[in-house]
Amino acid sequence: MDSITQIWKKIQAPEFNPATDMNLVEQVKQVALTSQEPAKVSFGTSGWRGEIGSEFTLRNLQVVGAAIVRLYREATPELFEALGVKDFAELQKRGVVVGHDNRLLGHEFCEAVADQFAKAGVKVYYGGEMPTPEFSAAIEMLGAACSINMTPSHNPSHYNGIKFNPADGGPAGPEITNVITKLSNEMMATWKFEPVGKVDWELIDALKIYGEFLHKQGTIKFDVIKNFLDKGELTLVCDHVHGSTRRRPPFLLGNPKCLTTIRTEDDSLFGGIAPEPSSKNLEKVKKALDASQTRFRLGCIFDPDGDRIRFYDGSREVDMNSFGAIAFHYMATVRKEKGVVAKSVATSNFVNIIAEKLGVPVMETPVGFKNFRPWLSRSAKDKALVAFEESDGISGLNNTLEKDAQFGLLMALEIMATTGKNLGEYLDSLYAEFGRFYPSRAGFEVDKSLVGAPLVAKVNAIAEVAKPGAKVQVGTNEKTVKQLLTLDGVKIIFEDDSWMLVRPSGTEPKVRIYTECRDPDEKDPMFEAAKALFFRD
Repeated sequence: MDSITQIWKKIQAPEFNPATDMNLVEQVKQVALTSQEPAKVSFGTSGWRGEIGSEFTLRNLQVVGAAIVRLYREATPELFEALGVKDFAELQKRGVVVGHDNRLLGHEFCEAVADQFAKAGVKVYYGGEMPTPEFSAAIEMLGAACSINMTPSHNPSHYNGIKFNPADGGPAGPEITNVITKLSNEMMATWKFEPVGKVDWELIDALKIYGEFLHKQGTIKFDVIKNFLDKGELTLVCDHVHGSTRRRPPFLLGNPKCLTTIRTEDDSLFGGIAPEPSSKNLEKVKKALDASQTRFRLGCIFDPDGDRIRFYDGSREVDMNSFGAIAFHYMATVRKEKGVVAKSVATSNFVNIIAEKLGVPVMETPVGFKNFRPWLSRSAKDKALVAFEESDGISGLNNTLEKDAQFGLLMALEIMATTGKNLGEYLDSLYAEFGRFYPSRAGFEVDKSLVGAPLVAKVNAIAEVAKPGAKVQVGTNEKTVKQLLTLDGVKIIFEDDSWMLVRPSGTEPKVRIYTECRDPDEKDPMFEAAKALFFRD
């Protein structure tokens, strides 16, 4: 019999036909429900992700569920503080929110984990298919202690994942996830599997709760959006790529006539594509919008768990590097909100230039949305008007501590309604005032022996030769280093505001390079210069 990995390769092959070959998917499901093979768990900020059937199985999800329950039973005072509860009894009373995206066996995997909580006397709320931001909203609105989100985000269809959020609704930090990893692997080999019966949980309407959360927080001006939609001057197209956001825009917007939703059918294989908000996947949105003749046009594509979004306005693609800057400028100048802007070190410096001229502090962090917690938390002294990262994630003022693609869509509509501009038109106005940046992202492989600490050390060594005032040859130009950041890899900012970031991969023999320049012809020379710094003698 073929291995699960081999079966998945057949499912993902171009010749796979859903009408005749779904028996292969049934084979995977059967193994995932019955296999007793252990797996190695590595639980990071984005949870644990594994191949369905070989690693991600009902048995192994029982283990992770039991490990999280044990985490609470054995927590130190410091760990309870990170979890946001005072003791195990508080967890039992406040409960856990459980749900999943549209992957294979999401419901069954949720049952396996929820059963462990229920047996420990913990109240369980079950929301079924839920996007990531709705877990954070549900924790806050229900007063729950934590959430279990069954999703691997934008990973291919053969993956599933499990993500844990503590009481503030944000991504769990390493002080929590390291313990989950340790306990899961400790219990994995000896776990005695028991079939899951009917789980005693309370069903919740996660979408309704999320809508109530948004209205309570008051950041989004729904009345402004409604008036805009009612005018009949907008074409709005949302591509859900068969993911968990598929019922959301009609509900949140009152099912307006201008809205077209695509790829909303049940399809846990995503039609054979990589389910991410990429330029390639935006083609269906572009085709629909390009045929429109309305004054205003907005298209977007979500990832399966609703924490990433990318836009198209009928004339151009608007990625998060650009939209984050638009949203910040709008909040600071049109809405006149007071606060800061938070961005990851790999994200465009376009917002830095805007914020500097507006006198607004920029909080630049290592890559990872968890790093925005100090400015997104309800108790933050300096609140982020917008927090975003170049990989299409965004949240903002008084919103969830998780990335929230639905918030991004609503913010885009409010901006258009208030300013009378399409996103591209708003972006052009910013270019006219602040100049333009051209971001780029690439990478290269290195010898396998460098993976881990040696690769980190080799990247960090770049900082020794790129201190402020140092000269770096970029093509035919010599650039002077203005600023050096070592938050996450090495980021070199030059006096002309162009920059390069060199980051090591933590798991692969790869180096990732991000660059941004004022001149589009400098993209390749910037990459080569960054590569040369890494390989210098």
